This record gives sequence, structure tokens and C-alpha cells, in this order.
Amino acid sequence: MSSGSIARYMAEWVSQLDYSSIPGDVVEEVKKRFVDTAAVAVGAFNEEPVRIARSVARGTTGSRISSLLWGTLEYSSADMAVFANGCAARYFDFNDTYLSKEALHPSDTIPAIMAAAEIADANGRRLIEGIVAAYEIASRLADSYSVRGRGWDHTVYIGIASAAGSAKVLGLDVGGIEQAINIATTTGLALRQTRAGEISMWKGCAAAHAARNGFFSALLAWKGMTGPSPVFEGKFGFFKVALCGDSFELARLGERGYKVMETSIKYWPVEYHSMSAVEAALRIREKAGEIKPDDIDSVEVRTFTVSYRIIVEDPEKWDPKTRETADHSLPYIVAAALLDGKIWLDTFKPERFLAQDVRKVMRRMRIEVDPKYDEIYPTGIANRITVRLKDGRVFDEESIYPPGHFKNPLDRSGVERKFNALLEKLVPEDSRKRFLESAWKLEDARRPFEVMRELAVKR
Repeated sequence: MSSGSIARYMAEWVSQLDYSSIPGDVVEEVKKRFVDTAAVAVGAFNEEPVRIARSVARGTTGSRISSLLWGTLEYSSADMAVFANGCAARYFDFNDTYLSKEALHPSDTIPAIMAAAEIADANGRRLIEGIVAAYEIASRLADSYSVRGRGWDHTVYIGIASAAGSAKVLGLDVGGIEQAINIATTTGLALRQTRAGEISMWKGCAAAHAARNGFFSALLAWKGMTGPSPVFEGKFGFFKVALCGDSFELARLGERGYKVMETSIKYWPVEYHSMSAVEAALRIREKAGEIKPDDIDSVEVRTFTVSYRIIVEDPEKWDPKTRETADHSLPYIVAAALLDGKIWLDTFKPERFLAQDVRKVMRRMRIEVDPKYDEIYPTGIANRITVRLKDGRVFDEESIYPPGHFKNPLDRSGVERKFNALLEKLVPEDSRKRFLESAWKLEDARRPFEVMRELAVKR
């Protein structure tokens, strides 16, 4: 790194990033993710954890540093708005994904960067710069080291990226961006227990907390606060404490293009490693016609190691009792897809994941790791499903690049279909149209954050 400090290197790269150097196809992908994040967030408006976060945020409406609570026309203190909006964006497990040594959801940073834009009165091009910067840092950190192997949650990286992206939008210089990163890294460690065993509401809130912390760190640096340095390399820094001295080399920022191009938009509301299993199961259902539990002799799923460890191996994944566990349960997701011929938000209601028909199918299921699928990951997420029916028919399907995967991307119309499916019962059609018209011209917006006011939920 240019000065021997990773934080300084990050800050220098973020500082020099300019809209004029960002290719048009990258800007287009940023706009897709902006639309997608708005859709999944406002779509979750009425869900319990989202309502809890919003009710806490409403208690801070007197703040002068304020930001919009998405889905409303109300404002709260900016950091609490980041948390509430972040909880909404993450709740359905339907926002975008980046897969590497660590898997994470770069769009978890967007609520923080939007709040920074409100405070700085930043235009659309500055907002895009901040999003590109956050995606780049989150993804390159994920390329460098898997923190889950040390018991830390991937949201550690979301906090660092949110600090950098927010600092960019706030207009901080190199030194200020570095201090934002220093503060966020020092304060941002989070336990992986969030995603182990029976999964709680916090699964959908952990990234929001990290983004809020990163944003708050940028605010402090904006006002002149300094943070511990060198935060990565120091005596009690990130490498020594969090990584227990493991070797770490940050993947070069901006090398061979921007990482937003390698992120994937979710086509179904499930943990991303199961996305190809959904496609394979739905193909089988389409070929077989209606399938009932008693029709099934056996179901065999072949997957890859990362998938197995995250969404299979815990006993709770074979007996989901919460929504959060159900959308992280490969056995349940496959069973529901085979029986219902669809996966949508209602798949993860208690009356569905507690039903006996899916439980019966899960008891006839075997899931194993296929070493050849490990060789494909993380570029592809291969799952293969074989269903043997009692009438002698056998169906076998494999998927590697499901719809929305960066190697099988959604175009604008695909993103709009998802947007409208999520919001058609919540936001009037004319408001949705106005939002989309503005979002697709984000780079020309004078005050891009105001477009979220179009998505106020009808009462």
C-alpha cells in the first residue's frame, strides 16, 4: 500500500474516485441496485422487526441531522434512519449478494450512503460515487479473507464499506475518510452467532447496525473526530485480534473493473446459495406436474461446502421454527418449491414452514456435498436435485447461474417486475412509475434522495 496502512490506501482510492471515470455499464448496474434495494425495503414495511426499528427511530425526530424513514414522509435522526431503512432492506433476505471468500450483501450499505447524501445535499453523481466506493471496499474485503471462519459476521465488512462510502458522499478528504474507516473498523466487530442455530430477528438487522455504525463513524470524522491507527496493522488492531494474526492481503481496489458488476440480484427471497436449488426444484415441478408428499420416494440434493455449512448442517435448518431460519434452510426451501411450484414471501410464513407436508418431504431428503461443485464456487452456485417418485419416474435438474446471477443478469424490465411485485399492494401505481422514471435517471438528479418520498406506503 502507498503508505503502509490499509486504511490509508482505502481512503486514497475512495478520495480519487470520480464519476467521470465510472463506465456507463457500471452506472447502469448501480441504478438497478438502487431500484432493487428500494423495492425490498419498502416491501418489508409492515414486518415486525422493521416496525420495531422504525418506532425507535421515530423517537428521534427532533434531530437537525435527519433522514427520511423509507416508506413514510417522516424523518428521524439520520443514524436511526439508516438502521430502520437497513433493517427493511435486509428483512426479506431479498437484496443483492456478492460471493467470494466471504459472502455478503453490498446493498446493505445503500441506506447509509443515502443518508449521507441527504445531509450533504449531494447530487446523483456523488451518490453513485459513494455506492461504487462502498461496493468496491465490501467486495474486495470479502475477496481477501473469510471472517466467518474466525467466528465474526460478514457485517464487519459492511460497516467499513459504509463508513468509506458515506465519507465520500459527505465530501471528506483523504484524512477524513481514513479516520471514518479507523473508527468503523475499531467499533464494528460482530459475532457470527447471528447466523448459527435457530436464527432470530437480528439476522435481518445485523447489517443495518453495521451500516449505521459506519455512517456514524463518517459523521464523527466529518466533524473532526480521529480514530485508532493503524487500525488494521496495530498492536491490538484488526489483524492481531480479529484474525488472530492470520495473513491478510487486501485485494486491489478497482483492479480489472468495479465489483458491482460481479454482484447478483436475487430472483427469489432466499439465502443466495440456495437460489440455484430453487431453479432446479421448480424445473422439476414444472416437468412432473403437481407433486404430493406421498408421491415422493426420495429427494437427493448435491450442493457445495459453503452452502452446506450455512444452510444445511445445523439441526435447526432441518426443523425451522422462525422465518429467518426457514429462508436459510436448504431442506425447507427445496421441499416448498417442489410442493408449491413457487417461492415467494408467503413461503416463509409460519403456517407454511411449520406445515406437515413440507416436513414429510424433508424427512425423505438427503443433502450431500459434491466436490466438483466446490470447484465452481464462488463464480457459480451449483445445486443438483434428483427426485424419485413412487410411480417410477425420476427427475434430475442442475442449476449453476440462476436468474439474476451476474452471469445471467436481470435487465431493467426484470428489475421492474420484481419492484412492482413487491410494492403493488403498498404504493400507488403512479407513485411507482414516478420513482422508476427518476431512478433510471439517477445520475442527473439534483437531490436523488428525495425520490424515496414517492414510495410512501398508502394507509
